[in-house]
Amino acid sequence: MTDATRELLTAAEAGDAESVRAAIDRGADIEARGAGGMTALIAATKANHVDAARILIDAGADVNAKDDIQDSAYLYAGARGHDDILLLTLENGADLESTNRFGGTALIPASERGLLSTIEILLEAGVDPNHVNNLNWTALHEAIVLGDGSATYVDVVRALIDGGADIGIPDGDGVLPIDLATARGYDAIVTELER
Repeated sequence: MTDATRELLTAAEAGDAESVRAAIDRGADIEARGAGGMTALIAATKANHVDAARILIDAGADVNAKDDIQDSAYLYAGARGHDDILLLTLENGADLESTNRFGGTALIPASERGLLSTIEILLEAGVDPNHVNNLNWTALHEAIVLGDGSATYVDVVRALIDGGADIGIPDGDGVLPIDLATARGYDAIVTELER
């Protein structure tokens, strides 16, 4: 690994945008792998360093390259609500069918975490709201089972339904979203599902 490439990986992780640009100008390999198999773009994304990520993407960094735990800049930005970087990845070839280590699209962890603005971005981009992950859950299942039933998750469920989520898809045990919500006493979510 060249000095410029080492500098690039360090600068990206630190969010030092000017050093990222300088390393690229010195011929750094923008797809080189550092700790955990992360590219400079994945490292910048995990720390939500928007300016460093933008420089890397503008230089042609692969937004779909995955690290050792199957995170890409696109998937991680979507899963963590790093919306500025997410939008950059979507503008630069993000693979909407790409999946994480749990077999889920970016929409599923965003729904689990109640990241409404991120969910709206992903649905608008065309991510399948009915994708089923390795746990036999869709984004809707995760919002109900792993959410807390609060107003935030009511909004998430509404956004998913409005975005095309099929309320008739059961989980791996054959339980429907409405029954999952009912069992948890999430009355406002039940109301959305009945709508």
